[in-house]
Amino acid sequence: MLVLSRHRDESIMIGDDVVVTIVDIRGDKVRLGIDAPQDIPVHRREVYEAIQRENQQAAQMQPNDTRDLAD
Repeated sequence: MLVLSRHRDESIMIGDDVVVTIVDIRGDKVRLGIDAPQDIPVHRREVYEAIQRENQQAAQMQPNDTRDLAD
């Protein structure tokens, strides 16, 4: 893991297209601004993990499991 120190209004680059900027620092919370192309999804980790779980469950469904969804 790369650990960087930044002050408010300073940024880091990820690749050529993603900019992460420190927007605000209040106590033990840091607000980040993320500028990324629209084709790159950006999620909080807990949201990303929930999406992955839902996708995994959907991939394991059998054809008959969706029969009642139309009702």
